[in-house]
Amino acid sequence: MRADSTTTFRSLYPPIEPYISERIPVSDGHEVHVEQSGNPHGIPILFVHGGPGGGTSPIQRRFFNPAKFRIILFDQRGCGRSRPHASLENNTTWDLVADMEAIREHLRIKSWVLFGGSWGSTLSLIYAQKHPERVRSIILRGIFLSRKEELDWFYQNGTRSLFPEAWTRFAELVPEGERDDLIKAYHRRLTEPEFERERLLFAKEWSLWEGSTVTLVPDEEQRAHSVDPVFALAFARIEAHYFLHQCFLECDDQILRDAHILKDIPIIIVQGRYDAICPPKSAYDLAKAMPWASLKIVPVAGHSAFEPAIQHELICATDAI
Repeated sequence: MRADSTTTFRSLYPPIEPYISERIPVSDGHEVHVEQSGNPHGIPILFVHGGPGGGTSPIQRRFFNPAKFRIILFDQRGCGRSRPHASLENNTTWDLVADMEAIREHLRIKSWVLFGGSWGSTLSLIYAQKHPERVRSIILRGIFLSRKEELDWFYQNGTRSLFPEAWTRFAELVPEGERDDLIKAYHRRLTEPEFERERLLFAKEWSLWEGSTVTLVPDEEQRAHSVDPVFALAFARIEAHYFLHQCFLECDDQILRDAHILKDIPIIIVQGRYDAICPPKSAYDLAKAMPWASLKIVPVAGHSAFEPAIQHELICATDAI
């Protein structure tokens, strides 16, 4: 398949195994899983996964040239191989920023490249605004700025028009009187003791809603992964926890307000034109606030990093570092 009239889509690098995997104690009883692969003496690049609560997978190592990069993946608090699993205690955006710094110090890295998509774009931007001197460059995909309008788009009044059948299933699990705030309604069922016996059901439905909307072309493998019990429980509980609290930011436009802090950092933004989860307006708004950044809107793509044209642009961006 062709990316344009002269080039073909880039494919992922071959599978690789980590040369070290460990669980690093951070704060408040949490331990975060960290792995390194590629070149131990290469350019440090941190993969910042989505969700929140999504965790990492081996395929994510393959965006990066293993001869060029020291590839670092970590599972954020409460998800993936981090422990305790699905924990919401002391689990906020600012805890995750502190964890990233703890990882950097543990690995004795002076500064690194950040590579984040969806919620990973949010966390990368917030970390960089907090620690700009620690960031060499940033590659972002599927921009999410943690604004109320974005949460309303996906959980109330936007994406439902594109995926009405998936939306009906997601919304109708909640009593009609609570459907005006589905984040709050699901959060109750994912966290309160009275719903403990039903918790996994609601976790799977929360996760399936996102899994049904993440790609431009329906992906049954993605849908099946989204209802895996271990994945869904952490993903749904942590996302609902963060989104109910608007990701613990100081104000709705904090990331745009503080964009000027990043003026000396090269930034590439890759955005699918038909992203139903994080629509292009957010990427456009971010690029307007950061005129030094490069914005690439991919014409035929949705939200997933593994859409062929998105994948191509991300690999090209890392190769260009």
